[in-house]
Amino acid sequence: MPSQSSGALLEISDLSKSFGGVRAVDHATFDVREGGITGLIGPNGAGKTTLFNLVAGTFTPDAGRVRFAGEDITGKPPHELFARRLLRTFQIPHEFSRLTTRENLMMVPGDQAGENLFITWFGHARVRRQEAEVRDRAERVLDFLGMTHVADHPAGKLSGGQKKLLEIGRTMMVDARMVLLDEVGAGVNRTLLSEIAGKIEQLNVEHGYTFCLIEHDMDLIARLCETVVVMAEGTVLTVGTPGEVTRDERVIEAYLGASDDGVPRRRRKRT
Repeated sequence: MPSQSSGALLEISDLSKSFGGVRAVDHATFDVREGGITGLIGPNGAGKTTLFNLVAGTFTPDAGRVRFAGEDITGKPPHELFARRLLRTFQIPHEFSRLTTRENLMMVPGDQAGENLFITWFGHARVRRQEAEVRDRAERVLDFLGMTHVADHPAGKLSGGQKKLLEIGRTMMVDARMVLLDEVGAGVNRTLLSEIAGKIEQLNVEHGYTFCLIEHDMDLIARLCETVVVMAEGTVLTVGTPGEVTRDERVIEAYLGASDDGVPRRRRKRT
């Protein structure tokens, strides 16, 4: 079960965004509790990924506010949010395909001494010391993820599930405070998906990571999430526990669908 804490870490208030007259997100409002795992579900086109992009600074909202750890971060660029340890992953992983798995992890920490030409010339000891520290952290992340056997493999050759693990590993390289996970289960086989879920639980319970995840797999949502936010047509339809939302007639009609006897189907649609 997710670790227990109180208070909202992320606060989304009346957030709206339109594209060419189509309102993708329409006055969305909800909180993500610090130390918890919150699910974000809804049919395709509900506005989930657009909302993530608004929170993560990829898009600027037309209206509304986003607060993180009590501070207004509305419209802040991704690199500023990275510095605040608010990170996101992507449905389609963005690895550096020709670099090794280890090198992909080592690329993550910012302000590395080796990136400064002056320090590279005159601060060799500092560069070597920091590189050793980053490499050591990468090795510990690889061990945690069970990926030491592919540490020297080109990241582009990893399986879909391994690339999803690598995305999570990147967030560990800067000790993220909150992670936005975009369809971590998409295209992943059931065995590896269970392993990924276990790593998310471990990061949440043992390391205090807060997660908000977009996901279509309701079994995964039920396993991980204490709170589920349901979106439809850009708006927040309802918020509740996994059990509450799967029994909600509005959710059944908008997203889950129902069998002939009225029992909700658990779709595993991948998009």
